[in-house]
Amino acid sequence: MNQRDIAVVSVSGGLDSCVTAAIANLKYDIALLHVNYGQRTERRELQAFNDIADFYGVEKRLVIDFRHLAEIGNSSLTDYSMEVSKADLENEEIPSSYVPFRNANILTAAGSWAETLNAKAIFIGAVFEDSSGYPDCRPDFFKAFEYAMDLGTKPETKIKIETPIIHMTKSEIIKKGIELGAPLHLTWSCYQNEDESCGVCDSCALRLRGFQQLGIEDPIPYKVRPNYLK
Repeated sequence: MNQRDIAVVSVSGGLDSCVTAAIANLKYDIALLHVNYGQRTERRELQAFNDIADFYGVEKRLVIDFRHLAEIGNSSLTDYSMEVSKADLENEEIPSSYVPFRNANILTAAGSWAETLNAKAIFIGAVFEDSSGYPDCRPDFFKAFEYAMDLGTKPETKIKIETPIIHMTKSEIIKKGIELGAPLHLTWSCYQNEDESCGVCDSCALRLRGFQQLGIEDPIPYKVRPNYLK
């Protein structure tokens, strides 16, 4: 059996990154990267990351502490004086949950590790559907970052940034995950709870609506499951 190239996959523990890891695993020997940054659900997300890594039998895993993102603040995910906004799926403004330039921070760590591992790609589960709220989810951002990474690494280092689900809707991502046998039951998406998902934050709402559009019950626990198809 031929040895496969290595890809670093950023895995938050959420649904999108889990499906992204499943896609990367089709072609690459995956190395999984997780970032703790003082978010409200840090412990639960780390558990989900390790559960996903265990599911795929991944030995190469790296957990990084980016506590500076919490110290910088200005996000309801890290600043407890700010309220996590209730779901508004029609909102086109930047939500309070935006962590300033988080994906760039993640990609710098992934790039360093990828160069060390001689990896050929970095996978990240960004979704363009979220880009109206999160500017660091735009395709142009990843294209520009790949160019910057090419300039800032050794001449022989060639790493492609892969965003395989960036143009998918949440329901399409869920469907792809089911097709690939991804462990969606091990993932965690809630912005504010670590025991039962709240069901009312933006992340829960997007996830629940995706499952509801497919007529499938989300396998993780919720305190409430509003109907987001109305």
